[in-house]
Amino acid sequence: MLYAPPPRVTGTLVASLPDELRTGDPQSGLNANQPSGLVATSFLEGPSFDRDGVFWCVDIVNGRLLTLDTDGQIRIAYQYDGWPNGLKIHQDGRIFVADHKHGIMIYDRQRQRIEPLLQEYGSARFKGVNDLFFAGNGDLYFTDQGSTGLHDPTGRLFRLSADGRLNCLLDNLPSPNGLTMDLQERTLFLAITRDNSVWRVPLGRDFQPLKVGRFVQMSGGIGPDGLALSAQGELLVAHAGLGCIWLFSAEGEPLRRIDAPQGKLVTNLAFRDCAAEIYFIESSSGSIYKAAMPGLGKPMFSHAPLIA
Repeated sequence: MLYAPPPRVTGTLVASLPDELRTGDPQSGLNANQPSGLVATSFLEGPSFDRDGVFWCVDIVNGRLLTLDTDGQIRIAYQYDGWPNGLKIHQDGRIFVADHKHGIMIYDRQRQRIEPLLQEYGSARFKGVNDLFFAGNGDLYFTDQGSTGLHDPTGRLFRLSADGRLNCLLDNLPSPNGLTMDLQERTLFLAITRDNSVWRVPLGRDFQPLKVGRFVQMSGGIGPDGLALSAQGELLVAHAGLGCIWLFSAEGEPLRRIDAPQGKLVTNLAFRDCAAEIYFIESSSGSIYKAAMPGLGKPMFSHAPLIA
C-alpha cells in the first residue's frame, strides 16, 4: 500500500476464551497441517450475529460452535467431530458452517444436530472449505482453501445458487479466504491470504467471473483473512499477522486502522446488527474485541430461502 498511514484506533476487550476450553491436542491432524509456530489448543474464527443479536463463532481446533452471553461468558453451543472454520447465519435463522474437514454444514439448533449440505464437487472432496457469504438473492458463495498458497495456486471459489446448482467460479487461487460483495452485488471481494492481497471478482450476467484483478495489494504480517462491507460500501479487512483491521474506501484507499490490544492474529470480524460497531477476533489469545465505527454499519440484504 503506497498511501499515508490512516488514523488508528484500538479495540476494547469483550471476552476471552477461558483456559478450561483450550483443550485441543497439539498433535491433532489439524495442527499437523499448520506451519511451525501456528499450532494451537484453540482457534476462534467465524463471528456472526443471529436474528436475536446473539454473537456466535467457532473454535476450529476443538470442533465447537460457541456463543457469547450478555454477561461476557463464552459458552459451548455445540461440539462435534469436525474443523469448523467459518460460520454465517442465514436470514431464515439456519446456521451454516464452513468445515475444513467435512465441507459445508448446517447446524439445526432445535434438534441439536449438524449435518452436511455439501461435501464434494463432482466426485472429489473439497480441499478444505474456509469461509462463506450469502448474497441477497439467497446464493451462497464459499472458498475452498485447503493448504494452497503461492506454491500451489489451486484454491477455489464456489457459488451454490438458491435453486441448488453448484458451480466452481475460480480454481487458480493461492489460499482463498474471506469474501463479501459490493453493495450492488455485482462484484465479489476475495481475501487471498498467501498472496497478501484482496482480489476484485466482477461477475457477468451468468455469474461467471470477468476481468479479475487485485483490489488491494497488502504487505506485512501473514495476509488478509476475514472481510466485511459497510452500508456505505467501504471494505473492512482483517489482517492476520499484523494484528489489525483495515478500513478501505470503495476505491481501495485506506481510511482507518483498528488495532487489537493484544496479539497479531486478527482473523475475522462482524457488524453487530446495523449498529456502527464491529466485533473482531484475535485468534492467538482467543479474544473477542469491539470497536465503534462512526458513520458505518452493515448493509441490509433480504436473503431469499436457500434450498437445503
